[in-house]
Amino acid sequence: MIDKTFDKVEYYDNRELSWLEFNQRVLDEAENPENPLFERIKFLSIVSSNLDEFIMVRVASLKEQVNVGYEKKDIAGLSPKEQLNKISNRIHRLVEEQYSHYKRSIVPLLKTKGINLIHISDLSDKQKSYLEEYFTEIIYPVLTPLAVDSSRPFPLILNKSLNLAILVKRDEEEVFATVQVPSVLPRYVEIPNSTCENKDYILLEDVIKLFIKRLFVGFDVICSFSYRITRDADLTIDEEEADDLLIEIEKSVKKRKWGEAIRLEVAYDMDERLVNILKYALSIHEKDIYYINGPLDLTYLMKLYDLKGFDKLKYDKYKPGTPKDLLGDNDIFKVVRERDVFLHHPFESFSPVVALIKRAAKDDKVLAIKQTLYRVSGRSPIVKALAEAAESGKQVTVLVELKARFDEENNIQWARRLEKSGCHVIYGLLGLKTHSKITLIVRMEHDGIRRYVHLGTGNYNDITARFYTDMGILTCNEKIGADTSAVFNTLSGYSEPPRLYKLTMAPTGLRKKLMQLIEKEENNAILGKKAKIILKMNSLCDPKIMKAIYKASSAGVEIELIVRGICGIIPGIEDISDNITVRSIVGRYLEHSRVFYFYNDGHEEIYLSSADCMPRNLNRRVELLFPVEDEAIKTRIKKILDILLKDTVKAKIKNSHGEYIKIDRRGKKVIDSQEYFSKLATNAIKEYSVEKEKDIFIPIMNSD
Repeated sequence: MIDKTFDKVEYYDNRELSWLEFNQRVLDEAENPENPLFERIKFLSIVSSNLDEFIMVRVASLKEQVNVGYEKKDIAGLSPKEQLNKISNRIHRLVEEQYSHYKRSIVPLLKTKGINLIHISDLSDKQKSYLEEYFTEIIYPVLTPLAVDSSRPFPLILNKSLNLAILVKRDEEEVFATVQVPSVLPRYVEIPNSTCENKDYILLEDVIKLFIKRLFVGFDVICSFSYRITRDADLTIDEEEADDLLIEIEKSVKKRKWGEAIRLEVAYDMDERLVNILKYALSIHEKDIYYINGPLDLTYLMKLYDLKGFDKLKYDKYKPGTPKDLLGDNDIFKVVRERDVFLHHPFESFSPVVALIKRAAKDDKVLAIKQTLYRVSGRSPIVKALAEAAESGKQVTVLVELKARFDEENNIQWARRLEKSGCHVIYGLLGLKTHSKITLIVRMEHDGIRRYVHLGTGNYNDITARFYTDMGILTCNEKIGADTSAVFNTLSGYSEPPRLYKLTMAPTGLRKKLMQLIEKEENNAILGKKAKIILKMNSLCDPKIMKAIYKASSAGVEIELIVRGICGIIPGIEDISDNITVRSIVGRYLEHSRVFYFYNDGHEEIYLSSADCMPRNLNRRVELLFPVEDEAIKTRIKKILDILLKDTVKAKIKNSHGEYIKIDRRGKKVIDSQEYFSKLATNAIKEYSVEKEKDIFIPIMNSD
């Protein structure tokens, strides 16, 4: 008999292992011969970057749980210790596949395109001579060899830094030494060769190895090998005890560099004596040592991707144009007064959002600007505009989320800049991260005060907006304006959670709202009515939401899930998830928008949100869910969801075994959803241009 309590562990995938399967899908894109070569090396780099963060945060957290004796099992029935064992095995396999592909496919393919990644043994005498001069003039002055003996303890090795472990000998005594490969210098060095067509590159650490004896005059260098450590970087901050959160986070960020060592990466052929020294000094378990057959830290490939002259080996350049709803009118305030405006990034430009803030900063009618900032770019034009608005006397309130992981330093810098310009800067609510993306502009117009609101699924980051898929809405809806004011009052003052008309906020009501919407579809299905749910998000692992989805599926609701990363739901379980499909899209752009569709007995409801269905988003973050009420925009979003569900190129379907498999294209139209949306946006601009030309009156001249 089927267990209808939906509690069986076999109904769920473990969160961490599910994330690793997402990283496998990223690696699949690196291995996909249909992708341009430089895009493939970019995906390889992303795999390494993703694993770094996963180990620094998720693995570190699990290790801490094991250390304090926490044994509670997750929804998939795994204890922290069991999770760590499975994670270790999975990452080892993933890394082995990554480097196998790098060496067997990527390096030979780069060579065919005139890019030679060469080893010390491949160097000609002329190239060695060139490198000796480069080492003497450029590298040597930056190096600091550190010996370890009774008077000099093992040094603190910086998190994610690349280092050389060296064994030297004098008077029959073997001594360990280490040298950090300087991150201030390029990771690869271009060296001259005898041809004009090809470019030869050698890694910086190999150049140092070549002349390592210069650092240990009077000693015999027995061997030298690369190594790298990854440390615990999950910040723990006691907000209640902190007198100044900004200063407290600054201190914690500095500590991140020296957290407990979680992973040790070493050259696959490293001398066993060196391995044992590092293992003992860093207190590393054997299963946390990764023997790498290739260059450590493939994130360097992102720099190789930036080489000039190889555009033919990348995706065709795409320049997003003006959003369809803004074509033909430069007065953004006028347009938003007349109708809601839909924004679909990066297919449509993020520039209107930046332009709106810039215009508001200079507009004499604008009285106040309020905005939340979670992650912003290094040279954010939005932050600059907010500062200028404050300096011109406008009331500017900015919530800068200092606890945005790995963006803390950047956000601290912007917070100080904004404070100096006269902005009211707040850091959010105690114990919560403010993850909502919302802007409020208060403007005095001829008929009174009007509030202009931007609500989005993505960050106010002009850089990531070029490669994150997100959605946003600009509106003058009075009730949304009132809700937005109430939200900001809650964030900046001591106001109780407000009664909202249109918006739903986490952690106070977003979970309840989603559960109600899911249950409504379930009840419709029980009554024999058509019932359908489409949910698009980055991650789905909240136990209560997942159980509600299973319950609705069991009642007969058709449920289509588009989940880029973590997904604890397993489709195709008899009488439990027969009506559920799960797909993940990994392509040129990072799928980031959160969309929630409910058929609602023909009265379709669509919501956009800053939140994923994860416990942290629904319990420990300030998130917003907002309705799409404009019928034209609802139609556009339904079309977007339809195309995403028809993707046969970049989508993979999750089966009942938890595996993601390619879609069988036989008999199906070939659709790359991201490519489709790019062409759709481009065609909208072309069609507008054609229509505009038709409107131009051209008199017919008499030929006589």
